[in-house]
Amino acid sequence: MATTKRAIAKSAAVTKNLETALAALGTACIAGDSAVARRGKDGKSLAVATKRLSRKRAILAKRKQVSARRAKASPSGETRKALRTVIKELAATRSQLVKARAAKAVNAAELAALKAAQRRGSAYAKAIAQAEKSLNKPTKRG
Repeated sequence: MATTKRAIAKSAAVTKNLETALAALGTACIAGDSAVARRGKDGKSLAVATKRLSRKRAILAKRKQVSARRAKASPSGETRKALRTVIKELAATRSQLVKARAAKAVNAAELAALKAAQRRGSAYAKAIAQAEKSLNKPTKRG
């Protein structure tokens, strides 16, 4: 069985690889923190928007019922026009609400994934810091 001959790694190359990996981990932690903060802020604004649109939709639905009753009781051009206006506004609000809810769901999924990655990165960083601390302790001579 033929074996391939591999070069023996030099200490400088190994050290350089370790330093590069630690720098990349630090960069990933910083990027993860800022991404979580930004997504969290976006999530709050999307939650406020969906709540506002949901309330508006409920109000418009009640207003539509009232307008429909008025139009049925006294079918004039003015009452029919008011009903049409409410129906158009309700349709627009519903479409905005659907879009806002979809954006909120996408943001929530991404935020959950970012938080998981952030937890992993910070755990690795803490473990490496603790390992570095124990490696750098002076040896006791007795």
